[in-house]
Amino acid sequence: MIVSNLSEVPGHSVVQTLGPVKGNTVRAKHLGKDFLAGLRTMVGGEIREYTEMLYEARAEAEARMVAEAQQLGADAVLCVRYTTSAVMQNAAEILAYGTAVKLG
Repeated sequence: MIVSNLSEVPGHSVVQTLGPVKGNTVRAKHLGKDFLAGLRTMVGGEIREYTEMLYEARAEAEARMVAEAQQLGADAVLCVRYTTSAVMQNAAEILAYGTAVKLG
């Protein structure tokens, strides 16, 4: 499955647009890591616990989007975007979305 933020794939043509596809997940760190992250905010620098959480969440959201595209028989998902929103304190939703297409 080709996943791209571009609207076309070099060397291929879009022969059919199958429609929008999406995948999302809501993630929160457990209390222990959340406590460590809170301590890091006092001294500054990267909060690795949240970086890791968001990385894993983006991967899961993308995998769910790709699975939806595969169910439609897509060859690629184009114009892929990611969005993040806080759903509660210390929990974030990651949404991956794009357009499923058949390539020629």
